[in-house]
Amino acid sequence: MPDQTRHDAWQAGDSYDRYMGRWSRQLAPRFVDWLNPLPGFDWLDIGCGTGALTEALLGEAVPVSIVAIDPSEGFLAQAQARVTDRRVTFGLGSAEALPLENASADAAGSALMLNFVPDRGKALAEMRRVLRPGGLVAFYVWDYPGGGIQFMRAFWTAAAALDPNARELTEDRRFPFCTQEGLTELAGAAGLVDIACEAITVPTLFRDFDDLWQPFTLGAGPAPGYCASLPPEAREQLRLKLRESLPIAADGTIPLEARAWALQAISP
Repeated sequence: MPDQTRHDAWQAGDSYDRYMGRWSRQLAPRFVDWLNPLPGFDWLDIGCGTGALTEALLGEAVPVSIVAIDPSEGFLAQAQARVTDRRVTFGLGSAEALPLENASADAAGSALMLNFVPDRGKALAEMRRVLRPGGLVAFYVWDYPGGGIQFMRAFWTAAAALDPNARELTEDRRFPFCTQEGLTELAGAAGLVDIACEAITVPTLFRDFDDLWQPFTLGAGPAPGYCASLPPEAREQLRLKLRESLPIAADGTIPLEARAWALQAISP
């Protein structure tokens, strides 16, 4: 079986923004609006990436402070360049070993990251450790099993048609728990209560095929990592296969959607 993680490249913040960050920035404010948190919280943004959730919390949640943690120096550099609010502190750290004191925050959020953590139970236990009693745990992940990211599903379908081994690398096989039932079960096993889990969908309108294809060639993320690893001839075959499968409108645009599962719960 192929090593499913070998294309998980998470350093090039600008490349990630062009691939997925532009859509996560649309999703994050909708997530915070769904949470409808009380103002005045000390927040944690765990796996902050290039800062999409941090920005949304600043704009919608009226936080007192945000500690934004990520294991990628490249992503942190991108986030710090974008977010200069004095209430935010950025730092290197892992979701499985948060560099924070016990009971030091009111809410812990995580955007499109929890599925990539090897020990998710430990990550949720760490969130509980650093939260004050009654603290809010909130996260969202893409609906991989349901084909929620239509452009990603189209990419892997085209790739698997040309390379059967690519099927083992797809996110739906890697992350089968990213469903409403799977995430609710994960939160319950972590001892969280008052669990709510709902779908949030955003449009992903591409200007043209190049707007969709070019980020796949940059190597930031599993699908782009796979694409960048291909020899030129195979990459061109994949490009043509993907193009012929897409619903390209008369004006050249490609109207698709991306769906995530959002969960919120209380740490007793």
